[in-house]
Amino acid sequence: MNFNLTQIPERTLRPRTHGLTMVMDKGLSTQEARNLMDVGLPHIDIVKLGFGTSFVTPNLKEKLEVYRSYDMPVYFGGTLFEAFLIRNQFDEYINVCKEFGVSYMEVSDGSITIPHAEKCGYIEKLTKHGVVLSEVGSKDAAHIIPPYKWIELMKAELEAGSAYVIAEAREAGNVGIYRGSGEVREGLVQEILTQIPEEKILWEAPQKAQQLYFLELIGCNVNLGNIAPTEVIALETMRIGLRGDTFELYLDK
Repeated sequence: MNFNLTQIPERTLRPRTHGLTMVMDKGLSTQEARNLMDVGLPHIDIVKLGFGTSFVTPNLKEKLEVYRSYDMPVYFGGTLFEAFLIRNQFDEYINVCKEFGVSYMEVSDGSITIPHAEKCGYIEKLTKHGVVLSEVGSKDAAHIIPPYKWIELMKAELEAGSAYVIAEAREAGNVGIYRGSGEVREGLVQEILTQIPEEKILWEAPQKAQQLYFLELIGCNVNLGNIAPTEVIALETMRIGLRGDTFELYLDK
């Protein structure tokens, strides 16, 4: 850090296995990706090329090379996986990941229905090609999954080989573990945590109030995802008590 302050909580350091920040790139240019790495590298662990943006992003290979030059893991959004799957192009999806040098892969079923045993089969297959993150939850706000089912799905996907399970929220943070207003479904979250290790869950939390909730509940090294590129530094300050929302969290009383 740039100067000394006492009573700062200890953050895990890259390459870390928990305390992750996953950033959503929804169409940054190659230069913007380079700028993001210039300022955010110590605080970012994974970059997701959101939903199907990688299909239409110009100079995709060049942008991926920028991230690769900083040793930054990148993966395509789960919606792209589902787009390949529904078109019976699963093997082609694997080939695309290989062609573009993408060794992190997201398996999701937020937009299409996949029998869960089949989904776990895709996870198992993809672990032979890289690191798998699997998303639990639906993008349909009307589809409410009870807590016991979240736990059952997460356990099975971790057993199938997922490195992390992602708790669905969409880019806006208004479905899945959140209500339409963006409010956390606290009972759901706390019940999940009785059965699933918190270091294995990546909570999608695009809104500041959502980030604050998880920081207060779990601590500065909670895994948070769907963070906007412009919010990386702001989130890191909130993690360590240097933003008004968390200012008193780590001070000696």
